Amino acid sequence: MSEEKGSDKLIDFKEVSVSFRQKKKEIEAVKDVTFSVKEGEILGIIGSSGAGKSTLLRTINRLQAVSKGEVTVGGRSISTLKSGDLRKLRSNIGMIFQHFNLIGSRDVYSNIEFVLLENGKSREEAGKRIDELLKYVGIEDKKHAYPAQLSGGQKQRVAIARALANNAKILLCDEPTSALDAETTEAVLNLLKQINRELNITIVLITHELDVVKEICDRVVVMDAGRVVEIGDVYDVFTRPVSEFTKTLIKKENKFVIPGNVLENARGKIIRIDYFDENAERALIAEAIEEFGVRINILHGRIEFIKKKPVGVLYISVNGEPGQTRDALKYIKENSGKMEVIRDA
Repeated sequence: MSEEKGSDKLIDFKEVSVSFRQKKKEIEAVKDVTFSVKEGEILGIIGSSGAGKSTLLRTINRLQAVSKGEVTVGGRSISTLKSGDLRKLRSNIGMIFQHFNLIGSRDVYSNIEFVLLENGKSREEAGKRIDELLKYVGIEDKKHAYPAQLSGGQKQRVAIARALANNAKILLCDEPTSALDAETTEAVLNLLKQINRELNITIVLITHELDVVKEICDRVVVMDAGRVVEIGDVYDVFTRPVSEFTKTLIKKENKFVIPGNVLENARGKIIRIDYFDENAERALIAEAIEEFGVRINILHGRIEFIKKKPVGVLYISVNGEPGQTRDALKYIKENSGKMEVIRDA
């Protein structure tokens, strides 16, 4: 995460575990979790289904009690808060969900108004705030529409407006784009980035969509079977994962492989090269051809950007004298992020 996002701990998990009984069995959904969320950052939490992500998220506003350990928000242990202080904490934490959680019998205005009235605002104050919010999220013309009359993206914008209503400092997002198409997902993610940047709201986001994490998050936490197995800068985790679970998770999601017919027709050694950092935009193949006199054919490739930093994948075939080929591959390996021999002809 970039330092300008701030370095102060806003949310702190200390050896947090969550257990509950299910069908006469003790289920430990979260196990000894310790990490911090920094003020002003967007933190993603990923993992397989049942990893404990949603359970952990709900401990932040004490919708889920912890069995062991401590969760602090703004330096205060939330397990010791009395009802009044707990209500105040929750008013500063907005939540948005995969299926929007709007009240179908109320129009957009009323879906947001009740949150403000519950927090002590007058109807006049609520009306003014609702107009501000709907303009900010870009649906001021839907004030009196009902949820059934809205698209998925519009419903999520209402949910976001409602979550921001009481000037939340923290936004908890549980699979906020899972029910949306690709174009709408991009628009909602841009809105969340705008909220984070302009309002300095800290966002904790759960998703199973790794592209969402790449697009929006500063850091990412990886969970498996209730435990945190990896945490770090998004670019570092996706390009240099440490845990075997993370490596498998990323490999499953990254379906970029060389087509079978291309592999069958290619001659020579087949190499996969992963480029990171500045090497992703370097003319490494041209350098190897010029330096070692080998013949290199580019078979398949792509480049993407994570937090504006390039990541490249390239499949090549290499032909030449054994010594030249060996030296060329050594050069490529030393100057790329990772190199793998797919077929050793």
